[in-house]
Amino acid sequence: MAKDISYRQGQERFRYRAAALIIEEEALCVISSPSEDYFYSVGGAVRFGETSEEAVQREVFEETGQRYEIEKLAFVHENLFSNSTGVLKGLDCHEICFYYLMKPRGKQFDYQDKQEQVYWIPLTDLENYKVFPKEITHILKHLQTGIQHIISKKRVGQKSVIR
Repeated sequence: MAKDISYRQGQERFRYRAAALIIEEEALCVISSPSEDYFYSVGGAVRFGETSEEAVQREVFEETGQRYEIEKLAFVHENLFSNSTGVLKGLDCHEICFYYLMKPRGKQFDYQDKQEQVYWIPLTDLENYKVFPKEITHILKHLQTGIQHIISKKRVGQKSVIR
């Protein structure tokens, strides 16, 4: 099996990731785990020899038990951050993630395993939840403007840049 395109050197971690924007019945599909206090997009590391499109479809199935088709690439996120909690505590992280809008299938689904659970957050309530990436509300409002490029530097206290 091919390895994830991710490495750690000391306190630094790099990860190449693909994620899905799944919207059903005016709600966004997100995931959370018992060890975290926030929600995040369905997705994960791209494996060596795998395209980001192949990775997002694999990850959607692994994390939700559902098969979705890709509608389009929505945005690319360069995310540089430090974490003070959870599994990444104490690490300086550099992540590049391709976010794909998935074709809706018309209905929400439930899924839970030992590590993660699917949640549906109404699009109108997203700002009331701790969802990563934090720019998700802006991104969803501008899906029709073409591919967006977001750069977040949370290590040095800078704000995100959306292009």
